[in-house]
Amino acid sequence: MEKASFMDIMDMIVGESEPIKRIKELIKQIVDTDLTVVIYGESGVGKELVARSLHFQSHRKDFPFVKVNCAALPSELLESELFGYEKGAFTGADGLKPGKFEQANDGTIFLDEIGDMPLTLQSKLLQVLQDGEFSRIGGKKDVKVNTWVVSATNHDLENEVKRGLFREDLFYRLNIIKILVPPLRDRKEDIPILFEHFLSRYGKQFNPDFVLDKEVLDIFFSYHWPGNVREMENYIKRLLVLNDWEQLKEEMLDKIHAAPTRRDMAIAAPDVKAKEKISRDVLEKLIDLGEEKERIISLPSLKEIKKQALLKIEKEVIEEVLKRTNWNKKLAARHLKISYKALLYKIKEADIKKPPDLDKERK
Repeated sequence: MEKASFMDIMDMIVGESEPIKRIKELIKQIVDTDLTVVIYGESGVGKELVARSLHFQSHRKDFPFVKVNCAALPSELLESELFGYEKGAFTGADGLKPGKFEQANDGTIFLDEIGDMPLTLQSKLLQVLQDGEFSRIGGKKDVKVNTWVVSATNHDLENEVKRGLFREDLFYRLNIIKILVPPLRDRKEDIPILFEHFLSRYGKQFNPDFVLDKEVLDIFFSYHWPGNVREMENYIKRLLVLNDWEQLKEEMLDKIHAAPTRRDMAIAAPDVKAKEKISRDVLEKLIDLGEEKERIISLPSLKEIKKQALLKIEKEVIEEVLKRTNWNKKLAARHLKISYKALLYKIKEADIKKPPDLDKERK
């Protein structure tokens, strides 16, 4: 049985972007309802962390949290894994084995990759949701369970229903509460917070002397993160252990250059996210110049010129928004669509100073 401290629970979902704030608020609203939940999101966004947060903040927190990956096993093995079997049910069944639903009794069962569950098993899962009971393989008696069912998928289940790959009645039973975890590329204001979180988590273990270079964070902002938060976590572990930033940077820039444009980039109102889109476009078009040590060039590289130009644009945008909001930083952060912490970080990094006349006016 897994247990978590209060601090562990608070650290499970890291970020201060609006989507993450909404998820945290939704979790508080539903943790004691026992309503079925489906967590949607791409691979690596942190769906399991959301499921754990649901469990460990609920009235079931002192009972088991049991995870089952529905895509990892063939149909026959998945059935015995979920529902267990009786002695003699099949060759090799030398004794009774309780399934994951029984192990999760009074707790939470997390059905990861629910969209990959075979149709043959979906009817049995529906019975559990409807009646709170099932029979083990080879069993004659029904087993009653009291389990909170939380699922996750990177599929569009509604579309799977239309394609005949997922039962419509099961979809409506599971999908009472829907939580959408956005990809990291759509909440880049969380990157500095995630970076700080992972450095704090792994720094002492792998590299206590590691110093964060601003260039690292700039590249992390520009990268499109196809593997989402899990990919970022793995990159930071690698960086701490191997201390190979130059090689990692080149790999990331190569991927940025190779990545297809996801949508037309448009510049509208002053928006730091627009700056991030510009950065991505610029970096996608960069030729890998390298940084050969033997080459000594007195003039800055084109990459450096573009980087400095983008930083200048960002600084001017932030200064203008701060001016319009009379240096109300919380209001400015809302206008810029970034978190308050991210704005403070950018003000410090860009060395933006508050005009002295504003302080005089308040006095």
